[in-house]
Amino acid sequence: MTAVIGGTGSFFGPWQANHAWAQGAKPIKLGLTCDASGQYGNSGQDDFRGIKLAIDEFNAKGGVLGRPVTYITADTETTPATGSRVAERFITREDCTILIGALHSGVANAITQVASKYGVIYLNTNSSAPSEAGENCSRVKFVWDGNGTNFSKASVKNAVESIGKNWMLLTNDYVWGHTTSAATKAQVEGAGGKIIDNLLVPQNTRDFTAYLLKIQQAKPDVVATAIGGDDIKALREQVAQLKLDGKPAWINNQQDWPDVWGAPDSLFGVFGTTWYHKLPLPGVAEFVKKWQAANKGGPIPVPGNVSYNGYMATRELLRAIERAGSTNNVKIIKELETLKVSATDRMQHFDAYMDPATHQMQQTIYLARRNAKPADATDLYEIISWTEPKSAADDAAPAKCKLTPYEQVPTVDS
Repeated sequence: MTAVIGGTGSFFGPWQANHAWAQGAKPIKLGLTCDASGQYGNSGQDDFRGIKLAIDEFNAKGGVLGRPVTYITADTETTPATGSRVAERFITREDCTILIGALHSGVANAITQVASKYGVIYLNTNSSAPSEAGENCSRVKFVWDGNGTNFSKASVKNAVESIGKNWMLLTNDYVWGHTTSAATKAQVEGAGGKIIDNLLVPQNTRDFTAYLLKIQQAKPDVVATAIGGDDIKALREQVAQLKLDGKPAWINNQQDWPDVWGAPDSLFGVFGTTWYHKLPLPGVAEFVKKWQAANKGGPIPVPGNVSYNGYMATRELLRAIERAGSTNNVKIIKELETLKVSATDRMQHFDAYMDPATHQMQQTIYLARRNAKPADATDLYEIISWTEPKSAADDAAPAKCKLTPYEQVPTVDS
């Protein structure tokens, strides 16, 4: 039990395992599919910090249903093939009955395919392609981040009306980039604007010179980016160097805190997020202190949206198991499908709820920009608006999502 509460672990090759038994009770074992390298390595480890905090909280109170919660984690490498192998091993060789974690939507979809085959519940904590709650949804998967459509609905219409109608898209060339830019395009055209070009950027691009020259020549009113991870950090630095951060206007669909921390001077434009550590809301300051106490000496001094999503997903999973009074997968799924969380409990401006038709958490969507008057070294954002869940909802997702009937889901019980 000490190992669970203290978070100690052992390494076996690439596998980090957290082993514990408490008074003979069989642990509930989770498989954490968190990137530790590749484009989203930094965010994957911030996701892990939030997930682990929730696990530690429950274990400090005696576990779940009188059983300790343990975990095993491995680097999914921001690579779909690795994500599939990790998920398969966690389920078939490590006896994990629930999987948690993802940033890259291709990795998340690969894990989904494996989890669906075995009936194992999978919490997609942080990948935000609209397809994750649309055509790639699953009865066993629950999506906890805002997606590209949510952020576009919160930002685009106002920008078309107040800034200009001529837009360019800068798109990471994989599923999240494609589906996010498609959502932006639909919102722009619906508001009376037009897309004059969509520049596709390969993953792991570090030199954006050619793309920025095209933007300079085209002179759009707005550039909307769907660039993530280490790529967006490189892009921001080069935009600042070329002094393009003022004109045209920039809308960055979402900025993950690990991609911003350490490079605040390159932060520009308007961007989306699901949470900020200085929101003036009940519970926020207490959560920040709790997170800091659990992550002393870490690379990031305060929690951001990625760690927040990991924490919230894991907390609500463990609460759902308690409400179900069971670790049966279908019973837990039904509890999660009817989930409602108050604004106070979510530490957001509006109540949140799980959409039973798509399995995406519907939540407050924030827009932010760089803070010109920070209160301290971590105060990088100025939150400029918040949109209620129904106004930002992805209306197209329910028609695209086809959930397997309960009776066709393989039975899994811890």
